[in-house]
Amino acid sequence: MTAPFIVIYTYAIKEGKLEGFKRFLQELFKVLEANEPRLLAINAYLNEDGTEAAIVQVHPDAGSIKHYWQVVHQHTGRAFGQFVDATTNFQVYGTPSDAILKRARQNAESGVAVNVKPEHLGGFTRLVAAAAESAAR
Repeated sequence: MTAPFIVIYTYAIKEGKLEGFKRFLQELFKVLEANEPRLLAINAYLNEDGTEAAIVQVHPDAGSIKHYWQVVHQHTGRAFGQFVDATTNFQVYGTPSDAILKRARQNAESGVAVNVKPEHLGGFTRLVAAAAESAAR
């Protein structure tokens, strides 16, 4: 079984913008669900004090993220910047494409903590198996 490609971005949320950010994410998730068919999962998590959010994306492969970036850019433009101060962490699990490595280098040069773990050691993912079964029908 092929391992999924997972990307986690963590963002510092601007003071006083948490509720707007939550509404923004709900709309963004609707757009992504309708326009990004290869994205297997996307979930956002908030820290206890509401100052930082992590967005976890699960893709079938590294190539999927390029289309994801296009959809996000088309539908959010610069709106995302209204709610977040900065990216604080960028994590990649799986073999990254050149585009992802470029983004990782750009983040690192900007002072963002970057972690890339390209080697999948094993495990299983029901999500990927379920998506493959669904696509085969």
